Amino acid sequence: MAKILKGKEVADALTAKMQQDTRSLIAAGITPTLCIFRVGERPDDLAYERGAVKRAETVGIAVKKVILPADVSQEVFDKTLQSLNEDDSIHGILLFRPLPKHLDNEKARQMLSPAKDIDGCTDLSLAGVFTNTKTGFPPCTAQAAMEILHHFNIPIRGRKAAVIGRSLVIGRPVGMMLMHENATVVNCHTRTPDVPSITREADILIAASGQLHSVTRDYTNPHQVVIDVGINWDEEKGGISGDVAFEDVEPFVQAITPVPGGVGSVTSCVLIGHVIEAAGRTAQTK
Repeated sequence: MAKILKGKEVADALTAKMQQDTRSLIAAGITPTLCIFRVGERPDDLAYERGAVKRAETVGIAVKKVILPADVSQEVFDKTLQSLNEDDSIHGILLFRPLPKHLDNEKARQMLSPAKDIDGCTDLSLAGVFTNTKTGFPPCTAQAAMEILHHFNIPIRGRKAAVIGRSLVIGRPVGMMLMHENATVVNCHTRTPDVPSITREADILIAASGQLHSVTRDYTNPHQVVIDVGINWDEEKGGISGDVAFEDVEPFVQAITPVPGGVGSVTSCVLIGHVIEAAGRTAQTK
């Protein structure tokens, strides 16, 4: 039986540290402030917003909401985003994407100030991940996977790691973050031949392909730690399941994250942590 790497334990530890950091910043006269910038009323945006606000309240940071109608013009959208970039009282901006089709998603992504890009979506934030510098912030899901490895003291240095997936949200950035901690990393993708033969050799397996139950026992080995980043709708289960066929893999590997209850529950913590870190950078600048 594998050790179950529960996200709640990691989130609780991160929350306790964030509360302490927030108190220190407030004592220094800086209130970490998150701006939620949303266009329209998409149900998935609203659900994520509720979780972010609840986490922010738990930690003690301020939240400002800027909501525009779904039919807002490009001009008004651009002016609003630029004003948020220039507002020194706001430390992090959560820009909900995709935007309505009549708005330029790519332009919005690049307009966002990297200093406030707490979700790690701008090119400069991604460049910071690849250069291992404090430019912007890494994508939250990629960092959440790393936080789980750190919390449970999973050795990374000198280990072999396999990542299934090459998206800019998780696959490529988490591979680079593992490499920065001296793992030897292979990124597998849809054009990689015989993926199981590669992943079976890994000490750490990050499953991030977005394919329900695509990772089965033949992808793994008994000493492996499996981090399942997948969020997929499982018709049979009538709920959310991961990329990993949990019932098949869990009895065989050393440790594994569940879905739900694993990486996803840490991601919102990382988002709020980025707001606090942004506020801390502001304090250092002052």
